[in-house]
Amino acid sequence: MYDAAIIGTGPAGVSAAINLKIHNKKIIWFGSARGSKKVDRAELVLNYLGLPEVTGAQLNFAFMHHAERMGLEICDEVVTGVYDLGEKFTLIANDNQYDAKSVIICTGVETAKPIEGELELLGRGVSYCATCDGNLYKGKTIGILCTEKRFEHELEYLCSLAKFAYVMPLYKDFDVQATNVKIVLQKPKRLEGGLRLNKIIFKDGVAEVDGMFILKGSVSPTTLMSGLAVNEQGHIMVNRKQATNISGVFAAGDCTGMPYQYAKAIGEGNVAAHSVIEFLATKA
Repeated sequence: MYDAAIIGTGPAGVSAAINLKIHNKKIIWFGSARGSKKVDRAELVLNYLGLPEVTGAQLNFAFMHHAERMGLEICDEVVTGVYDLGEKFTLIANDNQYDAKSVIICTGVETAKPIEGELELLGRGVSYCATCDGNLYKGKTIGILCTEKRFEHELEYLCSLAKFAYVMPLYKDFDVQATNVKIVLQKPKRLEGGLRLNKIIFKDGVAEVDGMFILKGSVSPTTLMSGLAVNEQGHIMVNRKQATNISGVFAAGDCTGMPYQYAKAIGEGNVAAHSVIEFLATKA
């Protein structure tokens, strides 16, 4: 069992991972091995202390290089569920499960709103996990919305199982070789169904499907973990120690609210790591 599971490889996640590593804690760290796409794409950062004119790419490289020098490894899997089992937390990522004594959520914020009907039909035809639920749709017609190129291997896996797939890539350089695919270059307006999803509604058409997979880097806090308190803006509510309303679960970075600043995220990641250390000491 791990002492802590960290979800997210942005500035808050990097900070939390480094500080827990320094204190010799056994951790598992989930996220993209390339770090934060948001940081990497920043043209110029003018307010980062000590680095008055640094590009986002330079800053992201520095963060990930620091983590690499510390010997930290990243589990490049998307966590789709965290379950409180009393003395431990179980995290579901792809078709794997991991146990940890504590959790730090550093998932950032989603700029895109959920598709209408997405949350209502989650678990009833809508899935975020290809390897978990793919076999349920073997020989059936599905929709696949893919947000990043790094999920193309999951997309190809789903296409290999399905009879037919409506594929919606939301990025450039899409490259999937499959004959049972129709490419739809638009995001769905809404998802419809009764007991289960059966239709994807587009601006200029309808696709009848048995299921819908949404492949993205993170899920909303309330979807990630049942009972997690969030405010009206959807940010995770924390105290000064970055503790959530669930004992043993902490959060840091943009997911806890504004300002969305790298320095703020790094500081919160540091605080969350030390709060985890304190929490673990009470369980020793």
